[in-house]
Amino acid sequence: MDSCDRRIRAYKNGKTMEECKAIAESLNPGFKKQIDENKKILWTEILESVDHDELIYKLTLKFLRRDGYDIGNYKIPEVKAFNL
Repeated sequence: MDSCDRRIRAYKNGKTMEECKAIAESLNPGFKKQIDENKKILWTEILESVDHDELIYKLTLKFLRRDGYDIGNYKIPEVKAFNL
């Protein structure tokens, strides 16, 4: 039985998972700057910025959470810095 190799699978626009991760990482400094200036960024703004590519959107949120940002939830769909 043949199986798909996840490492080379093409996602939206023919990108691999590694390319999607690199794109998400490259977008995060801009989102962090916007969060610092405006205190928050809405999920819809991030989704529009990534051109409605769901995988890059989810990776972006994951990396923002990894970097210490509160990514909210379905009731509060916004990303903001933790209040320390």
